Amino acid sequence: MSEYTTDAPLGAQLLDDGARFALWAPEATAVHLVLVTDRPSPAELAMRRGEDGVWRLFVPGVRHGQLYGFRVDGPWAPEHGLRFNRQKVLLDPYARAISGGVDFRADIRSYRTDAPHLPDPGDSLGSVPLGVVVDDTPPPPPVARRRSMAETVVYEMHLRGFTKLHPLVPDHLRGSYLGLAYPDVVQYLVDLGVTAVELLPIHHFVSEPFIAAKGLRNYWGYNTLGFFAPHAMYKAHGTTGDQISHFKEMVGALHAAGLEVILDVVYNHSAEGGLDGPTMSLRGLAQRQYYRMGQGFASDYDVTGCGNSLNTSHPMVRRLIVDSLHYWVTEMGVDGFRFDLATTLLRDEHHHVVKDHPLLRSITEDPLLQDVKLIAEPWDIGPFGYQLGQYGLGWSEWNDKFRDQVRDFWRGHSPGVSELATRLAGSPDLFDGAGRRPSATINFITAHDGFTMHDLVSYDVKHNQANGESNRDGTDLNRSWNHGFEGRTDDPAILALRRRQILNLQATQILAMGTPMLLAGDEFGRTQEGNNNAYCQDSPLSWVNWDIAPEWEDIRSRIGALLRLRQEHPLLRRDRFCYHEEVRDPSGRGLERIDLTWVDTDGRLMSPEAWGDPSRKYLARYVSDESDGFLLILNAEPTSRSCTLPGPELGRSFELVWLSCDIDEVAAGPFAAGQNIDVPPRSVLLLRAEVAHDVEQLHQWRADAQVVSEVRS
Repeated sequence: MSEYTTDAPLGAQLLDDGARFALWAPEATAVHLVLVTDRPSPAELAMRRGEDGVWRLFVPGVRHGQLYGFRVDGPWAPEHGLRFNRQKVLLDPYARAISGGVDFRADIRSYRTDAPHLPDPGDSLGSVPLGVVVDDTPPPPPVARRRSMAETVVYEMHLRGFTKLHPLVPDHLRGSYLGLAYPDVVQYLVDLGVTAVELLPIHHFVSEPFIAAKGLRNYWGYNTLGFFAPHAMYKAHGTTGDQISHFKEMVGALHAAGLEVILDVVYNHSAEGGLDGPTMSLRGLAQRQYYRMGQGFASDYDVTGCGNSLNTSHPMVRRLIVDSLHYWVTEMGVDGFRFDLATTLLRDEHHHVVKDHPLLRSITEDPLLQDVKLIAEPWDIGPFGYQLGQYGLGWSEWNDKFRDQVRDFWRGHSPGVSELATRLAGSPDLFDGAGRRPSATINFITAHDGFTMHDLVSYDVKHNQANGESNRDGTDLNRSWNHGFEGRTDDPAILALRRRQILNLQATQILAMGTPMLLAGDEFGRTQEGNNNAYCQDSPLSWVNWDIAPEWEDIRSRIGALLRLRQEHPLLRRDRFCYHEEVRDPSGRGLERIDLTWVDTDGRLMSPEAWGDPSRKYLARYVSDESDGFLLILNAEPTSRSCTLPGPELGRSFELVWLSCDIDEVAAGPFAAGQNIDVPPRSVLLLRAEVAHDVEQLHQWRADAQVVSEVRS
């Protein structure tokens, strides 16, 4: 197999008097550049091959907006992984803009459908997308400061769906890059208190044939065709290639407001699918270099569930990915990436997971990516694909153990509180090693894939009939609870409890140690009517509905207030693992107050018996530093729970600063150390403690508490 590699520039580059084209196709025997214009027949120009496997050509007179593709000749030997077919017009993998769609009923496969061992003679020109030659333009202004992960609150959203129904966005901008850049939209994000938007894939993507055949389209975007091109459909208006300037304008608007931009990137597979899929780019250029192949090249080695997997054991595939990351950071202004099915990227030439993979090393050590946020979805569907906690320094990871445990706790299915405590402490069982910090865990409860938070508390089972797969698609393990009625209801008690549970869930992920990720619209009850796999629903079912009822405005306001508390108090976003260590006063003497501990209902520290109680549904976490302290109480029981606040070692008094229940369900406070309070059913209370600043003050508080106790007795 060819091992040609190169560091030479690839793609199309505009110069003063024309454009230079360069394409890596090491086993091709001939390559022709196809320039498509308004003329009846496109120009086809022969390219020259270099010793590095790159085909090059300079064409004078080419300008911005020129459409182009390639015809690539070579052996037809599927048994050796070679599927060259010059009748198929191929997209440049380095194209920075893409124009046109896919006609899945046309001749876009490299093989004959009636004889798969033979090449298809049909011409695909006009039925597949083309690259666009574009001018270089300045990058957007950077954000004033990239926050640390400890300061970050991620807000996952679909770019089109977030503004498609927004009443304040002009109609012609809705669902576009410029729609997200609209001042009212940006101000909403700032007011809510999130710090970074994580956009579902905006690399140019296409639908899959089986989705198109049902009259639907790929909505989420996890079917990338071009790793350098912003999705053309999200352009509001203008001419070919304007999606680049629109994207940069969006990034600039978000940056001006202090918001960072994270892209969900899909480098694990491409839109060409399996061997029975269309030939639009990589498969026709260098199939056995770009893709993982099964034994004997008779099949793809698919660990993504999408038909193919990119072969990151090859250096040119690794280069494609790193070049793409560089482009989005340096030219497009992006601040971070979330890597979909990241484990696929860590597989070697034998498809084994390698923790010290050269791609992981090159990304982690790359000077251009040092302050860029790197987030892994730490699994794929292949052997040993589940790698949560294994990505090392510089990386954060989606933590599905946090998601599952928190869902189970609040629906009453958690066997005790031991694992919940571990998750609230930053999941040290997964991340406390090799210098990693709690911010390495991305604490989420809902994401694009699965129920929205409203549906999590409203449906016991999925309702995916609209997807056209007889409700067979999507997971059946939702860990959800409808609270007594499936779906929509007018019962005020059920509706009130559902809203309360959403506050409980949101508070748990916002106040846990780690990096919280919120799903767009969860803060005001966005619903997908029980659909937990809305990947093909580009419709009001998936779009954010901005017609917000007053009771949901209150929920949003309270979530925003909690995010502000997190921002104002570093103790609520501490980024070091804590293990019951003494806090010390300025003189260095221990205060007998501890940085992290767990308090029982009697005000004392949790006993081994309490930790081992499988029926327990109450947990109180205390955190403190030299100047501050907070007591977080979570009660998942259906009845109120009487508890005693801890003694002066943890706080002289306690002020209630946030709650998920109604304000009249809890006494006003402040509360003295050792005082009894009633914690309402299914609720979260956050109390701020007045902590001692030195040993002498603590001794005085103890003496005062003793006097009060003697008087009471």
